Amino acid sequence: MQHVEQVVEMADLDAVHEVLNAAYGQMRLNTGVKHSHMWMSSRIHEHIRFDEMHGRVALEVSVDPMNNFVFGHLGAGMVYYRSGGEDRFWTPGDVFLCAPPESPFIGAIFNPRLSTVTLSQSVIDEVAEGVRFAGFRPVSSRFAAVWWSTCVNLRDEVLPHFGDNPLVAANATRLMVATTLATFPNTTHAPPTYFDRRDAHPRSLRRAIAFIEDHAEVAISAADIARAARVSIRALQLAFRRHLATTPMAYLRGVRLSCAHEDLRAGRGSVTEIAARWGYARPSVFAAHYRAAYDVSPSKTLRSG
Repeated sequence: MQHVEQVVEMADLDAVHEVLNAAYGQMRLNTGVKHSHMWMSSRIHEHIRFDEMHGRVALEVSVDPMNNFVFGHLGAGMVYYRSGGEDRFWTPGDVFLCAPPESPFIGAIFNPRLSTVTLSQSVIDEVAEGVRFAGFRPVSSRFAAVWWSTCVNLRDEVLPHFGDNPLVAANATRLMVATTLATFPNTTHAPPTYFDRRDAHPRSLRRAIAFIEDHAEVAISAADIARAARVSIRALQLAFRRHLATTPMAYLRGVRLSCAHEDLRAGRGSVTEIAARWGYARPSVFAAHYRAAYDVSPSKTLRSG
């Protein structure tokens, strides 16, 4: 698992340009002011990059296609992007998608307090294949607030403490992607195709269930399950909804909860250890899910084992 944390303090525009160039791809500095000063903190957890930057700086850059999706939250200052003939100005409190990954753009920042989350197309495809985003603004202010609180929780709490646990890290990545897909308009909001409906049959479901039950102890994604079932992710999701009234990942959580139940009965560690082993970073969430499934607390099961 790759976990990198870095804090950089920059006292001039050349240093700012160098750090941004390394973080986001090739860019050319167009304008700026003297006596700039900026601070940037970066955390890279396998497939997610979190950056925070703030300081006294004003600059404009031309950026080559980044080949990644960069989403932002602006706490102070001003950020501007131009791509595809469209100008977008972001002000404090805004949540946004910077630019399409395949498009060059012009960007400008002025005395920002900016947080960004970078996701690759490949990690998004593990949750929903072939996604195309249809806008730069969240679908609602409520969804924007949930997206930002999810970012903060994963960046500051979950991944720093549980990033070495493969199941927790995989669940955190999927949560980040799923929350992003729910927040910004994209092609996953379209109805299933004829081929998805055709492939959502019981044979696909049986193959998916067999794969889940054989691999519950390792980090698997919806894309992994769909490949094992030999269908698209949309068809997989439709099959679970149609025949079991659930989702593939919810079914996987149920299997893992059953495994945790057996570990509790056998006394294979503390509640916190067993919860983390099966992908729960927060024991309180594990306890709530466990009580809903077994009508008893995990600690009571552990004591009675």
